[in-house]
Amino acid sequence: MALPGLTLVFFAVPEEAKPFLRLRQEYSQAEVIVTGMGRNNSTRSFHKAVERKRPARVLTCGFAGGLDPALSRGAVIFSTLDGSPLHALLLGAGARPGRIHCAERVAVTVAEKNLLREATGADAVEMESGVIQDLCGGLNIPCATVRVVSDSAGEDLPIDFNALMTPDHRLDFKKLAWSLMKSPGKIPGLMRLQRNTAAAANSLAAVLTQVLRG
Repeated sequence: MALPGLTLVFFAVPEEAKPFLRLRQEYSQAEVIVTGMGRNNSTRSFHKAVERKRPARVLTCGFAGGLDPALSRGAVIFSTLDGSPLHALLLGAGARPGRIHCAERVAVTVAEKNLLREATGADAVEMESGVIQDLCGGLNIPCATVRVVSDSAGEDLPIDFNALMTPDHRLDFKKLAWSLMKSPGKIPGLMRLQRNTAAAANSLAAVLTQVLRG
């Protein structure tokens, strides 16, 4: 039996949501919202959605950079507000509990990830869910952050995505194209990242659909 009541499922970018959208057809009370990257976009999207209709629960989901060296690519990690019934559901779906840090920028290099691990003690890093979870806490809405590791603690990203962002945290595809024209050697790494993130999104979708079954 599916979970009763409205579930809002937040993602930052369409690539994170795509496999879940294919699988969620049987869950008519699950609404997917793609916020855009970063704190401001996620805050704006959250308020707009909750003002329209208060949900029974919120899942804030997507990719994460691994900080714990023990976390392999594709591992699904979660954190919940204290006492949330979502905790047991996520454990049952195969996700593992952990500490997830919400950052202002993409962690690009192994060195950056190591510094974040030392500074925060977190197992993974993302850019939106911490904000949404705090907002849910203020409104007493059950919430879980559910993230899949798209790049492990020992992996550098093939490109510095921070340098390619617009001021409102959207990827500037003209900058990306220019960057690849200047450094075509980065293309294979970027294609590999696309394959890895697609596989990670499938792993995330499998966990989320199991949670929604209740």
